[in-house]
Amino acid sequence: MDLICYLHPSWAPLIRPAPATRPWMDDTPESFAYRCLPLNIANAHGWEVLSPCGFEASWNGATDTSGVTIHLDDGADPLRAPVSLFGQGVITFHIEGLFRTPPGWNLWIGGSPNRPKDAIQPLSGVVETDWSPYTFTMNWRFTRTGQGVRFEAFEPIGFIFPIERTAVEAFAPRFEPIANDPQALEGFTAWSQARDAFHERMSREPPATPSDKWQKHYYRGVDVTGRALVEDHRSKLRLAAFDLSATPQVPVAPLKDNPVKAALPAAPPAVSAVVQRTARDLAKREWLLEAMERQRALAPRAVAIERRAGLSRQEFLETYYAPGRPVILTGEMADWPALARWTPDYMKRVVGSGPVAFQDGRNRSGDFERAKDTHRVEAPFDVFMDRISRPGAGNDAYLTAYNSSANASALAPLWSDLGLLDKFLTRPSAGAPESAGMMWIGPAGTFTPLHHDLTNNFIAQVVGRKRIKLAPASEVGRLYNDAYVFSEIADLEDPRLDRARFGRLQGARLYDLVLEPGDILFVPLAWWHQVKSIAFSVTITYTNFLWPNDASATYPAEFADT
Repeated sequence: MDLICYLHPSWAPLIRPAPATRPWMDDTPESFAYRCLPLNIANAHGWEVLSPCGFEASWNGATDTSGVTIHLDDGADPLRAPVSLFGQGVITFHIEGLFRTPPGWNLWIGGSPNRPKDAIQPLSGVVETDWSPYTFTMNWRFTRTGQGVRFEAFEPIGFIFPIERTAVEAFAPRFEPIANDPQALEGFTAWSQARDAFHERMSREPPATPSDKWQKHYYRGVDVTGRALVEDHRSKLRLAAFDLSATPQVPVAPLKDNPVKAALPAAPPAVSAVVQRTARDLAKREWLLEAMERQRALAPRAVAIERRAGLSRQEFLETYYAPGRPVILTGEMADWPALARWTPDYMKRVVGSGPVAFQDGRNRSGDFERAKDTHRVEAPFDVFMDRISRPGAGNDAYLTAYNSSANASALAPLWSDLGLLDKFLTRPSAGAPESAGMMWIGPAGTFTPLHHDLTNNFIAQVVGRKRIKLAPASEVGRLYNDAYVFSEIADLEDPRLDRARFGRLQGARLYDLVLEPGDILFVPLAWWHQVKSIAFSVTITYTNFLWPNDASATYPAEFADT
């Protein structure tokens, strides 16, 4: 069946298949909210309409249209902006499109399910779009006065999905004793008993892994015996994007603040030539990066990440540092005492109870890396080491490079066990802990989400093993950079990853490496990487190269906090 959005020459609606993800669900401990399949299905059960501009609004309580004040972001097109049209604390978005559904099908219009917004509420409506020659609006009503709200550009402001017009009236609802349906009673009784037994076992034997903390019967569409009850059970929806093949279009590269991540219809004249020129320029840069990556792939050695021993300073500079090509250096730390000495007990004995800062409570938030300051705590070093030495400690506590300055004094007794990398790095200087290296200490399971850095880095693996997923800087258009140096995709190996939503990821060049004790990985500027500890691990990162490494100084200020 077709769902058509007719476009006037000046219309350019922003519409995408709705994702199953929600930020607040990401932030639940162990992302447990995603275990609720009805939530996931509702989230993705339609298409989201996105705001064409960023703005702030407030309501003073007056019931006429003057009661709502709207302030647009600089550069926003007032012809596409929301307005106060109806009074009563309502702001109105004009939806650019005339929708047409098959005969007998309506369109439900409202807010995105399970995407709450403080102080304002989306209103819902049902429109007979199989015949109506009229456009419709999307409206939000303030729930209290004096509270400003903000909508970002490309934030979802509407949600649509088709519903059959007469279906709801065709139902004959009634109450009946469950005993009237022996099959339903049998299934419910078996489930209830299994549920009670599961909870009792959970309290007696707490599961070691998150996946063992729920039963998954409904999620899998089976009864408690594992028998499938229907053939068309859905654990994921895969909605098609609106087809643009019949419309003029400007290909738009995946902007870091643009969740549409697709080609959009040509901007109307009112949007201005600047928008179209920007889209054209970004598309050309995206083409160039991808073309360069394809050309590199013609020579297998040029795209391989080599393991090199005895590399000279000049060869490292010419072959790896200057071209921005990763390499694993081996043997450079062979004489460092730390490789043999740094057990948890030894480190506790040397550092003692000196106070250290680390990241704590990471399991409670899917956003732990972006919100590092909110997870920062202090404790005696020996207490921290006891904490991460417990069985199953996982990702909850981690001493990271972000804590280097605060920990320089406490960890100083360990530095005598390290050597120098004079072929590649400047000598450590007083008061500059980054020149001595930045230490990471954590148990198996500690994880750093997908990101890139604004410097070239050495990742020196001293103790334990780490698995690293790596992608070239040129793949930025495929990795959904949504804020600062981070990606919307936190974990490339997450089984819940919506690959239909992140379709461009499929063509990305990815490397899978394991760093052994004594390995040093050179990660060039802006190369994407995520890191997971396989065992208790101590890693030191360095940025104090002999050659310029100051790209962060010219990083655009407007991107620094977004």
